[in-house]
Amino acid sequence: MLEIIAQAQSAAPPAGGAALDQVILATSAAMLLTALLGYLGWAHRNGRGKLLARLAARAEWATGMPGWVALPSLLASLSLITALVGFLWDVSIHIDLGRDDGPLANPSHYLILGGLFGIFTAGYLACVLPLKRPSASAVRITGGWYAPLGGILVVSAGAFALTGFPLDDVWHRLFGQDVTLWGPTHLMLIGGAAMTLIGLATLLVEGQRSVASDPLAAVSSEREWIQWLRRVALGGGLLIGLCVFPVEFDFGVPQFRFVFGPILIMLAAGIGLVAIRVWLGAGSALAAALFFLVIRGLVSVLVGPVLGQTMPAFHLFLGSALAVEAAFLLLPRVRPTTLALASGLGIGTVGLASEWAWSNLVMPIPWTGDLMLPEGIVLGVASAFAGSLIGIWIGERLASDRLPRLSGTRVAAVVGALAIFAIIGYALYKPGVEGVSAQVTLAEARSAPDREVIPTVRFDPPDAADGAEFLNVTAWQGGGRVLEPLVATDDPGAYTTEGPIPVHGTWKSLIRMSRGDTLSAVPLYLPEDPAIPAEGVPAPRAFERTFVADHTILQREQKDAAPWLTAFAYAVVAAIALSLLALMAWGLHRLAICSGGPLPEPKPGGRAAPARRPGDVATGLGTH
Repeated sequence: MLEIIAQAQSAAPPAGGAALDQVILATSAAMLLTALLGYLGWAHRNGRGKLLARLAARAEWATGMPGWVALPSLLASLSLITALVGFLWDVSIHIDLGRDDGPLANPSHYLILGGLFGIFTAGYLACVLPLKRPSASAVRITGGWYAPLGGILVVSAGAFALTGFPLDDVWHRLFGQDVTLWGPTHLMLIGGAAMTLIGLATLLVEGQRSVASDPLAAVSSEREWIQWLRRVALGGGLLIGLCVFPVEFDFGVPQFRFVFGPILIMLAAGIGLVAIRVWLGAGSALAAALFFLVIRGLVSVLVGPVLGQTMPAFHLFLGSALAVEAAFLLLPRVRPTTLALASGLGIGTVGLASEWAWSNLVMPIPWTGDLMLPEGIVLGVASAFAGSLIGIWIGERLASDRLPRLSGTRVAAVVGALAIFAIIGYALYKPGVEGVSAQVTLAEARSAPDREVIPTVRFDPPDAADGAEFLNVTAWQGGGRVLEPLVATDDPGAYTTEGPIPVHGTWKSLIRMSRGDTLSAVPLYLPEDPAIPAEGVPAPRAFERTFVADHTILQREQKDAAPWLTAFAYAVVAAIALSLLALMAWGLHRLAICSGGPLPEPKPGGRAAPARRPGDVATGLGTH
C-alpha cells in the first residue's frame, strides 16, 4: 500500500490548495449526495416514499428502540469508526510521505469524507424520521415537524466537521500547507466528529424516555443489556474522540510543547470517564476504558501492520477508570462537585502515574522525569480537576431522569472550562531556544543514493540540552518515519544516535529539542521543494547550524500573510467552533430541563408550556 501511494505522489505534490478539477469534482459529488438525501427526507415526510420508514422499522425491531434513534445511531456508529480509520491512516500517510496531490488523490480522504457525511446523514435522518413529536426535548422546526434534540446536535456536529474540508482548501490557498494536526480547519474536522458523541448520547436518552413512556414499547432484559453496552460504547467513543487531539504525540512527531501530552490525556479522562460514570453507574467507566483500548488497538494494528505504515500508539486510561470507580464507590453521598474533585484527584494521581509508566513502555517519545517534574504533574493534575468538573456536569444532564439538577455543577463546569482555556493558552507558547548551536559530524552508515548517517551532535553551550523533555533526531516523509533518541557520549555536551538517519530523496531529517517552554530544531537534511518554493538543505560530513523555532522547519510550507488576514481567519474559525460548543451545552441543558415527561403540543402560533419535573429526590451519585 505504501508503494502505491508513493507512486501516486511521485510528481511533486502541489502546495497551497487542491487542483481546480478536484475541487469541482468533490463539490459536485457533495451537492449530488446532499440533494439525494434531501429528496429522501422530503419523500418520507410527505408520504411519497417508504424506504426510510422500512429501514427504521427494521432497526427498531432489532434494538427495541424507536426507529428514529436506532437507525441514525447505527449509521453514526459505523461512520465514526470509518472516519477514525481514515483519519489515523491519513495522518500516517502524511508522516510517511508528506503532501498528497489533492483531496481525491489520497485513499484515506475517502474514508474521512464518507465517515463525516455518514455522521451528517445520521443526524439528518434522526431529524426527518419522526412524523410526530418524538420527545419532550424535541425542537420545533416548522409547523408540526419536531426534530429530536439529539438529531439536531448530531447533524450540527457533522455539518461543522464537513465544513472543515472546503475551509481547509481555502486555508491552504491563503496560508500554505498547514502540516500540523492542530491547524484550525483540521481541528474543525476532528472536533466535529468528537462532538457527535454528545449528540448521540442525547438522542439515546430521548429514545429511552420515549420507550419508558410507552407501555406498548417495553424492552426485554436482553435488550436492556444491549442498551447499556451501546451507552458504554458511546462513553468509550467519547474517549476516542477526545484522544484524537493528541495524535501527533501518538505518532512521535509533536509540533507543540510536549507537556500537552499529560494535559490532554488528563482532560480526556476527566471529561469522558466522569461523565460516563455519572450517566451509567458502577463499572461503566472501566468498561468504557476497555472499549477504548479494544477499538484504538484494532485501528492501530490496521494502520500499521495491515496497511504497512507508521503505527500510532495509544494511551491506557485503566488507572484513571479505576480511580473514578473508587471515588464513586467510597463517596456515595457527597455533593456532585465534591465527587468531581475526588475523581479529579484520583485521575491526577493514580491515572497520571499509570499513563507515565505506560508511555515509557509503548509511546514513541516517553514521558520523562524532566517533563513531569514539576510542570507535567502540576498541569496534568490541574487538567484532571478541570476535566472532571465538566464531566460531572455532562453526566448529570444525561442522567437527569434520575438525578437532581444542582446549580453547583453548572458553576463548576464554567470554572473547569475557564481553567482549560488558561492551561492550554499557557502551554501554547513555544518559542525557539536562543543562543544555542549544534556542531554536527556525520559518519557514513550507507552510501548514496540511499545515504544514511550516524550523527554526532556537540552543543554550544555544552549544557544546552540538560533537562530536555525530549532530544532526538526525527526523519519523516521519505517513505516512513525514523525516530532516534540522542544519547549522551563520554564527551560533555556531545550526543549521538544508536541507529542510522536517512539523508536522501524526500526525507526530512532534523535534530529536535523540547526544553522548558522552548521547542527548537536544527535540520540535518531537507530536500528541495519547488512547489513552495524552498531550497534544499544538504547534509555535508561536518557543519554547524543554529537552533531555530521547530515549526519554522516542520511547517516550511506555510506562507507569510498579512497579520490582519491571519487574525481574521483565526477569529472566524474560533467563532464557528465556539458556536458548536455553545450549541452542545444548550442541548444538554435542554435535555435536562425537559426530562419530566412529554410537553403539551403548542397551539398554532403559540409556545409549549415548560416541562415540569416530578419531585426531585436528593440522591448520591455514587449509588447509581
